[in-house]
Amino acid sequence: MLGRTAAIALLSTAMATSSTRLAAEPVQSIAIRNQQFVPEQLVLPSGVKVKLTIANEDALPAEFESYDLSREIIVPVNHAVTVFVGPLSAGQYEFFNDFNPVMRGTIIVKPRNGERN
Repeated sequence: MLGRTAAIALLSTAMATSSTRLAAEPVQSIAIRNQQFVPEQLVLPSGVKVKLTIANEDALPAEFESYDLSREIIVPVNHAVTVFVGPLSAGQYEFFNDFNPVMRGTIIVKPRNGERN
């Protein structure tokens, strides 16, 4: 019986740790408005996985695409999608709307405190 109690306690601790880690993921948002990304530039810390929400407020569908991030997802009219990016190294990562390639944005990843570029 003691073995079962220990296993339950260990499982509870693991679940609490996982929940804490999930809750700690930063969330960033981008809107698609008037055929532009708003904001056009995001600044993120390096080495961190980020939940990125992209909401399309325009009357046309869009496609969030980035060769740098290896991401491609259609964002329907009046809908939002979520993509996860990272952890990323310090640098600059471009994204665009594949349905309107003039519409572009950038993610700037900066080193965290004490981290080298």
